[in-house]
Amino acid sequence: MPENPEEKSRKTIDKLLADAGWLVQEVGEANVIAGRGVAICEFPLKAGHGFADYLIYVDGAAAGVIEAKKEGDTLTGVEIQTARYSEGLPESLKAYRRPLPFCYQSTGIETRFTNLLEPDARSRPVFAFHRPETLADWLMEESRSPGSTLRARLKRLPPLIPVGLWPAQERAIRGLERSLGDGRPRALIQMASGGGKTFTACNSSYRLIKHAKARRTLFLVDRNTLGKQTYKEFQQFATPDDGRKFTELYNVQHMQSNKLDPVSKVCITTIQRLYSMLKGEAEFDPAQEEGSMFDLAALTKEPVPVTYNPALPIETFDFIITDECHRSIYNLWRQVLEYFDAFIIGLTATPSKQTFGFFNQNLVMEYNHDQAVADGVNVDFDVYRIRTVISEHGSTVNAGLWVDKRDRQTRKVRWEQLDEDLTYGAQDLDREVVAKDQIRTIIRTFKEKLFTEIFPGRKDVPKTLIFAKDDSHADDIVQIVREEFGKGNEFCQKITYRTNVARVVTKKTLPDGTETEEVTFKSSGLDAEDLLSSFRNSYNPRIVVTVDMIATGTDVRPLEIVFFMRTVRSRNFFEQMKGRGVRVVTDTEFQSVTPDAKSKTHFVIVDAVGLSEQEMSDTQPLERNPSVPFEKLLQAVAFGNREPEVLSSLASRLARLDRQLTKEDRKLVEELNVGKPLSVITGALVNALDPDVQIETARKATGSQDPPPEAIQMAAGTLLDEAAKPIAANPTLRNKLIEIKKSYEQTIDALSKDQVLEAGYSAAAQEKARSIVESFETFIRENKDEIIALQVLYSRPYKQRLTFKQIKELADAIERPPRAWTPELLWQAYEQLDRSKVRGSGGRLLTDIVSLVRFALHQDGELRPFQAQVCERFSAWLAQQEGSGRSFTAEQRQWLELIRDHIASSLAIEVEDFDYVPFAQHGGLGKAYQVFGQELEPLLNELNEVLAA
Repeated sequence: MPENPEEKSRKTIDKLLADAGWLVQEVGEANVIAGRGVAICEFPLKAGHGFADYLIYVDGAAAGVIEAKKEGDTLTGVEIQTARYSEGLPESLKAYRRPLPFCYQSTGIETRFTNLLEPDARSRPVFAFHRPETLADWLMEESRSPGSTLRARLKRLPPLIPVGLWPAQERAIRGLERSLGDGRPRALIQMASGGGKTFTACNSSYRLIKHAKARRTLFLVDRNTLGKQTYKEFQQFATPDDGRKFTELYNVQHMQSNKLDPVSKVCITTIQRLYSMLKGEAEFDPAQEEGSMFDLAALTKEPVPVTYNPALPIETFDFIITDECHRSIYNLWRQVLEYFDAFIIGLTATPSKQTFGFFNQNLVMEYNHDQAVADGVNVDFDVYRIRTVISEHGSTVNAGLWVDKRDRQTRKVRWEQLDEDLTYGAQDLDREVVAKDQIRTIIRTFKEKLFTEIFPGRKDVPKTLIFAKDDSHADDIVQIVREEFGKGNEFCQKITYRTNVARVVTKKTLPDGTETEEVTFKSSGLDAEDLLSSFRNSYNPRIVVTVDMIATGTDVRPLEIVFFMRTVRSRNFFEQMKGRGVRVVTDTEFQSVTPDAKSKTHFVIVDAVGLSEQEMSDTQPLERNPSVPFEKLLQAVAFGNREPEVLSSLASRLARLDRQLTKEDRKLVEELNVGKPLSVITGALVNALDPDVQIETARKATGSQDPPPEAIQMAAGTLLDEAAKPIAANPTLRNKLIEIKKSYEQTIDALSKDQVLEAGYSAAAQEKARSIVESFETFIRENKDEIIALQVLYSRPYKQRLTFKQIKELADAIERPPRAWTPELLWQAYEQLDRSKVRGSGGRLLTDIVSLVRFALHQDGELRPFQAQVCERFSAWLAQQEGSGRSFTAEQRQWLELIRDHIASSLAIEVEDFDYVPFAQHGGLGKAYQVFGQELEPLLNELNEVLAA
């Protein structure tokens, strides 16, 4: 007689219970102390409550009930029935609490669980039953501290310490913790590439472990390379409260085997290895972790099967953080994640509809590229297009011509004469046909335009990442790049999954006597990680060619060019690849690998396949009007232009300028912008351009969830006006920004050829020198009451002693456009006008400005270098001292000369200066006191007065 549906479900449930460590018993044979967990079938409850399908005992006391249903029944309406059973335990029986805390409903295929110890308890789906030991731990925690379940602790996390966090990271953590406190099982954090997703995850993991007492967190990565990167991030993460490293406090395991470390608090692995562990495999080939699951997903047609594994129970992890890998597991691998009874937190830069669906539309943080550029977290990009005839239309090779035929695997080449015309299209390139000159033309054009159009004026090839179609295509590109640039092997390298694999060809003779070749692969000793580290931290390689190994997650901050020589059909994947270039980098780190650059202000997408015109045509940088001068953009905004393209371009220019500002200029801009940095203006512009912000503003204004178009338009106008106001209403700030930008920029003419016509000062040069001198003297008169250095130099006798800082401020003022004067330029101008009044070659020390101003004020009859004047005064002072009977030892004379030279270059000397070069090399302040005794400080005051007078 066939089983009825209820019996079939009971058998499946019995097996699930047994697998999870429960002893399943009939009522008449019950022994509740036979094991830590016992499930008794058809248990009679007190009157009016019927029978529990299963009553579960933990360590000899009743702890919960299971309601069994036949396969296909829905379970969300059964919780009330299960709750009634949990209240029906006879009073004479031992129980942890009443009602019984743990309630399950199951068909054997679907199981739901409610933990009544939790606040606002609600049922949730679980893959199988929890182990008795887990329920015992939960009961013990509750007995020690009522209200101490994980979900209860998540509701009362302490305030976030935002030390070291960017504003976006702080918002992400706060949003995530609100979601966890509400008991939402899944949460999505969308942050632009380079926004610090992993650092944010480290912060969250630390808080969840320390304050929410999370037992273990799983960090899933897309491939093993990113796992190593994540592990380093945890190693380097300094906790915000006591400053110790994360790994000094908690164990972090980067999975290299299929054995879970029982004391680890964070486990880092790929979904490939995790699935292998669930299958119970003792070992897993590390090579299987090198490929991205994103690419393998397209080859998998059926979801992978997952069954319960007692060695890896469902409660193994409290939290699962998926770093981009969730994009490849929506339909085929999601059951690997859903196996665990854990909160799932997604990190991504490029969410899709599937992403939002998987995370229940629970987006707790949204931070896009434009916002990241405005905040200085990303740099913006430009798109440079290279088009060739063969790239777009293919070509034809006529019959009768000899061509090379190359085996894809062995790359062995033979010649063949075509017996018919070979016509191929763009789609056949580098797969069926390799057109060497097509690759060469693209690379040659790139080289020719690199220093004239892409990065004009540069000499060092910017760090460049080229995406190739496959490993063979990458080989061809590497060879041609080296040839066209005339460089060696270190200049251009290939980094793919097969970088560390060498091809071995073995000849074999078949039974019929024919010879064939068998291709195998073995380790070549090369390590892709080492090459990647060199690309990131060393001068060479300048250019790296890859297929997709560096397409996602990999951090190469100095990267300035992302070069597409392959098409990309997935928008998400394209955004990931593009995101390799957005990373910001400190000037010091940047210049250490690219010496002729100053700051990374942007990166360039070089498009050789038409991505910007086809699949990704809507990809746009924040900069929309690259040909419009900065001054014109500011002027347009000042005159009331609020077009999105204009404001977006202005935001991009301001973001780039912000990354170049010196400390002094940054302070100056903030003073002119009511104490706020330039990034505040940029952020406001980007925020006002965001359609979502415009709609939300219209909703608040109208009180309607679906505001009419005119209300949205009005809201947009208000937002844009407010965002543009700091620029539009502040001409002083606009002019200063123009000045500053001009002072940082030069136009490089690499095309014009020059020849010598004359050597010597011409009449025009004399006139130019006169103009400079007159302008300089007018500037002094007009600013004598504004600039402190000029106030002091105008006063005779001096009201106060001139300081080096004041001279520096004067030098900065005269160097600003439109003047752009330097001491050397002014010195040369006076020399051209009247050489007889100029003595020596001056203008090389900043203190020569003192001589220039005194000469311009006609306080001195000759223009002499300040150092020469100091030396002359020192000699006179020394003679005067000796004439009055005061003598100095040879050692004292040596120290006096050091003091003299310091005053010549810095205008004065203080006691603190003895801690620095050159005094420190001679023993510093302590030695100076030994040499001069108590006379040291009076002597310094005397020399300051005499030598700098």
